[in-house]
Amino acid sequence: MLKKLSIAVILLASLAGCKSKSAFNYSQEFVKKERSLLPDITSTEAGVKGYLAAQQYDSIAIAGEKMEKLIEEKIKEVKDQPAPDAKEAEDFKEAGIKYFEFMKSMYTGYKDYGHAKTPEARDEEMAKLKNIASEKTTVVETMQLAQKKFADANGFKLEDH
Repeated sequence: MLKKLSIAVILLASLAGCKSKSAFNYSQEFVKKERSLLPDITSTEAGVKGYLAAQQYDSIAIAGEKMEKLIEEKIKEVKDQPAPDAKEAEDFKEAGIKYFEFMKSMYTGYKDYGHAKTPEARDEEMAKLKNIASEKTTVVETMQLAQKKFADANGFKLEDH
């Protein structure tokens, strides 16, 4: 009897470990998707700064559109990947999607700014961009909180990077 109980405890512990491992891997996959965009973000931001100084609005629009497409691919990947059978997984997935959608909205703003035909229209688009940018801290904190709750609920620690 004791032997059967020991086997059951070991089996339950290994199942819990598998869930924790799949939750950890899911979190790491999200981070990997986010980080894969960093070189493009860095390059785009530097380019847009130069285009803005040179008043090359078509180039700003092209840069924004390129980033929109790259981020949309990440959104699709997150949506298509099933969340693991783990606590807080769906909330983390939803927060991740919203985070990428926010990023995409910034670059949609760049595209719209670049396509604006008049100085007044560009001013309007810039105001929209500033409004979107003002939400960045909240969006990032919401996603990070969801990821932390996901990690805590599933018994793993987030890596500091």
